[in-house]
Amino acid sequence: KPGDEVMVLPSGFTSRIASIDTADGPVDEAFPPMSVTVRLDDEIDVSRGDMICRPNNTPTVSQDIEAMVCWMDETRPLEVGGRYVVKHTTRTARAIVRELHYRLDINTLHRDESSTSLALNEIGRIKLRTTVPLLADDYHRNRTTGGFVIIDETTNRTVAAGMVIQRD
Repeated sequence: KPGDEVMVLPSGFTSRIASIDTADGPVDEAFPPMSVTVRLDDEIDVSRGDMICRPNNTPTVSQDIEAMVCWMDETRPLEVGGRYVVKHTTRTARAIVRELHYRLDINTLHRDESSTSLALNEIGRIKLRTTVPLLADDYHRNRTTGGFVIIDETTNRTVAAGMVIQRD
């Protein structure tokens, strides 16, 4: 709403909303899935991939992402050290798989901590390191900022879908 204090991430600059406009004119409040133009009281550089949020309700800003993923590539498995592209909200980042904590057996829910890869339709917990910080929430808190896809950078195919987790 106009007058609300907001923070722009990843810069961390704060401002207040001066007005909110739509194609039909100004509105008193914006909410999903509206397409709006937000004018701020201050001159702050806001670029594609940046996020406007409330100062007391910020996502985690990190290059290290803990996630559960479902591997969807039948040609190559996910392996530690694999390099990919992560598409998260409107932000795209290159990433490397740092760890595979475990593969989840979907029949028994047993965690196979000795697993070194994920094959087609397998689910596992991984740690990603991205080239730029992602602005992410836990998936259970916010599906939009907690979900992402992994793309093979050589073939441009989507190879996995993931959800950000901060804890077990």
